Amino acid sequence: MKNKIVYLFILLTAVIACSDDFTQQTAFGSLSDESLKNADGIDLLLIGAYSMLDGHSATGGDDWFKAGDNWWFDVMSDDAHKGSTDGDQADLFLLETYDWGSANPYTTGKWRSLYAGVNRANAVLVQIGLVEEGDFSQQLAEARFLRGFFNLQLQKIFGNVSYISEENFAALEFNQPNSGPIWGQIEADFEYAVANLPNTQDQVGRATAWTAKAFLGKTYLYQSNWADAYASLNDVVTNGGFALRSEFTDNFRMAGDNSSESLLAIQFTADATTSFNGNRGGTLNFSGPNGYCCGFYQASQDLVNAYQTLAGLPLLDTYNTSDVASDYGINSSDPFTLHAGPLDPRLDYTVGRRGIDYNGFGVHPGKDWIRASFADISGPYMTKKNFYNNGEDANVGTGGWGEQRSGINYHLMRFADVLLMAAEAAAETGNTAVALDYVNQIRNRAKNMTYVKDAAGADAANYVIEPYNSFPSTAYAVKAVRFERRLELGVEGHRLFDLRRWGNSSSVISEYISNEARTITPFGVAANAYQSKHDLSPIPLTAIDQSQGVITQNSGY
Repeated sequence: MKNKIVYLFILLTAVIACSDDFTQQTAFGSLSDESLKNADGIDLLLIGAYSMLDGHSATGGDDWFKAGDNWWFDVMSDDAHKGSTDGDQADLFLLETYDWGSANPYTTGKWRSLYAGVNRANAVLVQIGLVEEGDFSQQLAEARFLRGFFNLQLQKIFGNVSYISEENFAALEFNQPNSGPIWGQIEADFEYAVANLPNTQDQVGRATAWTAKAFLGKTYLYQSNWADAYASLNDVVTNGGFALRSEFTDNFRMAGDNSSESLLAIQFTADATTSFNGNRGGTLNFSGPNGYCCGFYQASQDLVNAYQTLAGLPLLDTYNTSDVASDYGINSSDPFTLHAGPLDPRLDYTVGRRGIDYNGFGVHPGKDWIRASFADISGPYMTKKNFYNNGEDANVGTGGWGEQRSGINYHLMRFADVLLMAAEAAAETGNTAVALDYVNQIRNRAKNMTYVKDAAGADAANYVIEPYNSFPSTAYAVKAVRFERRLELGVEGHRLFDLRRWGNSSSVISEYISNEARTITPFGVAANAYQSKHDLSPIPLTAIDQSQGVITQNSGY
């Protein structure tokens, strides 16, 4: 399916591009063409809906505005800086420094691409209704899963969004009010998918009943419906047939593509020419050993500090008391002493830092691989999960102007995420034994995996990690699970949304700004205060204008 999506998507562009912006009421007669009133036509439309998982469509705007891996949402959290020089991508600079406006092209691009996904899913549902013969129950269930997925993204980003049903779509009634959350509609789509999808699929990349149940559990989790979240997620853990890979880093290499740890992934593919199915939204996020453009998406000092350990356990409340040694302000030609304290080994598969091998390309030399200057806000680190591993040439792809379009699959959900969501729901309901078990499965994988090595074959740093012996209270269990999510899922696009649903965005981000300023002074000067309005992104001004006032703005913007 990885390759099939691309080429059928190209054929689809002329057919359904007009439906990619829900605010434009363009004729949709082509969707009812006789050539689509059959199994092949429905599958064509369905693959077009799947293709929107990467965010790329004919909705306009730069590829990175619509990135399916949500990398730039990490920049709005305490996990990452935008990277590069401050003046490059000034609109992203505004997002990182909490100067948010309703005309920012990043949030506008995301809104448009997600509604394009909703509309493509609705197009499948409408088309199935026009075919008189055949059983399309599975395709219908896949389309409803996809609509649920895109609506879940809209809901967690914008909070108050318009719900567009297949009936609205068929009647060209796109101008729907955004009067509140649409959790009920999202749940209904996932519930239908759970009941009607098969447990396995012949083609990789397609949703299964287990995928749908995991996302249903996630939907409950976002509403703090802990009992239903636990029931759904624990069923996936216990009976879904998924498993952690022995090597953490496999999730970001070809070995982890569609493996036992993958529930749903964007099926990125690179090739020797223009990689149309590569990660177009992540093209800015390369630098370092190959001199690729453009040096964006740099890990924060705060994230690096979170990987410090004591007796093998995280410093849940005190990780920012001292900083992991940083080479900020130090040129590559100047001496630097690597941090000697104990660290979680996942750090050096997540963050690129001076003195440590970078994905097999050699030891990171520091400033020479960092595009940002010492006067910029982004600091000295790189990210690693999005960058090729040396020797995996099949993941190396390029675009029209030489930009990188990686073939590394992006996990929209992987089994470690499911384990930690189930652990969180268990902890919130007082079941600390299950929470402990699931967190320790994650930590034991990290303990027993292969560590990053130095040139002599020894551990590259002082790696010390152990499982928890116990969770002494429910409050401790909740805190430990939340912290483990950050360690395991760092720079995978989840952090901002976790903070929002936990309701602690304001305190965490405010403390982050203060702490980060200790080592990256320009960031502390540039960052504005976090406000309650930042718990939701602004509704794009263009959507409000085109709706003629039917769509209203979130509070504070």
